[in-house]
Amino acid sequence: MFTVCKPVRKLARAAAVLATATILTACDVSSIGGGPSINTSKPVPVALLVPAGSGNSGDAELARSLENAARLAMSDLQNVQIDLRVYDTRGNSGTAATVAQQAVADGAKIIIGPVYAQAANSAGLAVLNNKVNLLSFSNNTSIAGGNVFVLGPTFENTANRLVNYAGSRGKTGTVIVHSNDAAGRLGQSAIATALSNSRVGNAGTVGYDRSQQGVINSVPTIKATVASSGADSIFLTSTTAGALPLYSQLLPEAGVSPATTQYMGLTRWDIPAQTLELPGVQGGWFALPDPSKAQAYRQRYNNTYGEAPHPISGLAYDGIAAIAALVSQGKSDALTVSALTQNAGFQGVGGIFRLRPNGTNERGLAIATIQNKQVVVIDPAPQSFSGAGF
Repeated sequence: MFTVCKPVRKLARAAAVLATATILTACDVSSIGGGPSINTSKPVPVALLVPAGSGNSGDAELARSLENAARLAMSDLQNVQIDLRVYDTRGNSGTAATVAQQAVADGAKIIIGPVYAQAANSAGLAVLNNKVNLLSFSNNTSIAGGNVFVLGPTFENTANRLVNYAGSRGKTGTVIVHSNDAAGRLGQSAIATALSNSRVGNAGTVGYDRSQQGVINSVPTIKATVASSGADSIFLTSTTAGALPLYSQLLPEAGVSPATTQYMGLTRWDIPAQTLELPGVQGGWFALPDPSKAQAYRQRYNNTYGEAPHPISGLAYDGIAAIAALVSQGKSDALTVSALTQNAGFQGVGGIFRLRPNGTNERGLAIATIQNKQVVVIDPAPQSFSGAGF
């Protein structure tokens, strides 16, 4: 049985569509994992930790959007009552630990948030002995485990989805191109692990320094590696705000043609929208949440609050939805690790998702490409964890 007692972790559309507080498949959560006992006939105290008070206007906007999303989720619930209490972390790990302890003292049975990895790590450790689980908004899997789960989309999840799709389309080898910073190395590791468990071979790795000259210097090496290995694809960790635009220009010019070498990306290539105009990204593959469900959430949020939601605000909605789905079963062990990690998963604003016993998550992602400067889904998001894509 998975144990919650892990003393050390690394730092590091319409309302009907959105009424997502349901478990995908009926399941019997009978074994007790780490977590509190609750009374499901009364409102369940839930703490929401947001980064308000940091003095950063971006944090204030994010905090507001996360709380709005959580309350939007609560408005969609039926037969479940949640007592939501919001705590400001100031974007600080020490404050996050303090308010997490305060939330438990106030009666919280589970914590949603905070956003930043070190703050989530500190908050989780602060309430570990209370056996209270924490669903953080981070996507940093190095903090996952014990009583801390990450709700954010992970490199591992995206890499697995894309690599498996590439294999199904007959791709045999890929060259990993990654930045030499922490994020790039984490991305490289996720892709390499995905390749090791697939029919697609690892045809080599090329790192680059995060500068214009660093990208330029790496192009001949990428070309040579593709040529010598016979790779039929390259997997880029770069973002649209980073090296992707430059690579999308320089690699085709160097002879690594997207017509013969499939380009894949670990990040979203459709944000911002002007990226779709780039000639080099046409035909590239990337993963994204179920587009119709994600759009329904954005529209619902906009109609309710008169503004667009923050890109990660849906994680707060997902957290409330998962909690409510489990509480609705009427069991006192609804918020234990065993319950939270039930295999069937939950419906979220971007499609299906589930929490894993190691604290990470899996999300049902669609595979998209760019054709004529438009996003086109070429492999729909799976609708269950027993379907295609898993």
